[in-house]
Amino acid sequence: MGKVEDSIPDEEWERFLREAEAGTKGAPEEPSARARMVARRLREEAGPPQPWRSHQPARRRGGKAWYAVGLLVAAALLVVALDPGRVAGWFGGGGGDGGSAPLTAESRRPEQPPPTEPMAQLPTISHPFRGSPAVRWADGTAGIGMPEARATGWMSKAQLARALEKSRDFLAASSLDPGVLRGERPGKAIALINPHQRDVKEYLANAFRAPSRKNDPLLLFSRFDTGKVRLVGDVVKVRGRITYREGDRGAVEVTTDVTYVYPVAPAAAGIDEVARTIVRREVVMSWDDPAKVVVDPGTFSLISYKVDTGNSDCDTFTGYFTPRFSADLATSPPRNGPEVDPYDRSTSIEKRMREGCGTATRS
Repeated sequence: MGKVEDSIPDEEWERFLREAEAGTKGAPEEPSARARMVARRLREEAGPPQPWRSHQPARRRGGKAWYAVGLLVAAALLVVALDPGRVAGWFGGGGGDGGSAPLTAESRRPEQPPPTEPMAQLPTISHPFRGSPAVRWADGTAGIGMPEARATGWMSKAQLARALEKSRDFLAASSLDPGVLRGERPGKAIALINPHQRDVKEYLANAFRAPSRKNDPLLLFSRFDTGKVRLVGDVVKVRGRITYREGDRGAVEVTTDVTYVYPVAPAAAGIDEVARTIVRREVVMSWDDPAKVVVDPGTFSLISYKVDTGNSDCDTFTGYFTPRFSADLATSPPRNGPEVDPYDRSTSIEKRMREGCGTATRS
């Protein structure tokens, strides 16, 4: 994906946009990606700072009016660094999985991280979520809080309800599908993305052919190398929520902020040690008005996507998560980054990402 060319200074773009809003003659109806990014910043006067790793590619226009979405691609990866002597201190108390009442669906950002129990209980093949807050989380998409649909932007209540369902379908196809988790191409998820976003199309092609820091499939999809690890059981614990608002040109902008907990074990036979990789993703989708935007029916445009991961190497770009186990941790040098609770959803993902690669306090 190409770099945005900053050929025009910010102050000139800001002056142009203010004049356009005031009705200046000759102002184009379709601003470029650069203009739309500046417009977003002007609307959100106290918007969040840029994350520690980001990219904003240019847009190409032609034919029917193109919708220039300022695409933000960002990733912040946490790696778990363990002192083997402190392993037991990571895990909370309680009995087997499900010993406590399950949590109700999340409808807003929590005010504090989940508590840590004093008793130590390690996960097992039979109880892979034991000792973690995820033991009280729901399974799969049941853990995603859904808002009530109401007529918004160009959509009726019924249309918006369908868009919310399809947004959740994308999360399931990208982060919960068993085949995708085992490394298969996420065809069902990709089919829901507007194919007329050329930069996104190029990213997807490169991400699976030659994964790299810039083109990392883990930004949108959860994948494990089954030659190195195996998924434990068929349950992924999930907690998060979906929200929406009216976006540009009457579009419906849907934001998904969801944490997934994947239990894994080494692929080698006879090793039953269980670790967990915790993945928090925020994906912002634009369900565009087809009368105003080039979009295939039933697809959304990507506005931004971010990922923050616990127990996966920060500097490895193989296209798969790289969970660590006790043997790896015993020989790894300590990390110098900040300590972070990967289960803490009380902090915005933007704030977490500014801290960079650090050390998870629990798994």
